[in-house]
Amino acid sequence: MSENENMNLEPDEDICVTLELDDGEELECAVLTIFPVGEHDYIALLPLEGEYAEEGEVFLYRYTEDENGEPSLDNIADDDEYDAVSDAFDELLDSQQYDELVEAGDLEDIEEE
Repeated sequence: MSENENMNLEPDEDICVTLELDDGEELECAVLTIFPVGEHDYIALLPLEGEYAEEGEVFLYRYTEDENGEPSLDNIADDDEYDAVSDAFDELLDSQQYDELVEAGDLEDIEEE
């Protein structure tokens, strides 16, 4: 996967997954992005309803696809790996927010001319 593939950090309600939590609860989530960290790909999911959605919590999982292109999500069990993935996701958010500010500033400059 290229580093620019699926880097949209806005919730895309057309691409959703249903997670089954440890307590058996099912949770509908929007795919925010799939991004590389080191040798693996990871996925950021935003819950669409319930307590997790109200808190704005984002779930991070290791993302793989089998030979048929079927996706698989795996928990990130290692604390160091999770920290690296969380930091990379935060950097993506910062980059997206910066890009949006620059684009908004460019639009203001054009409107002033």
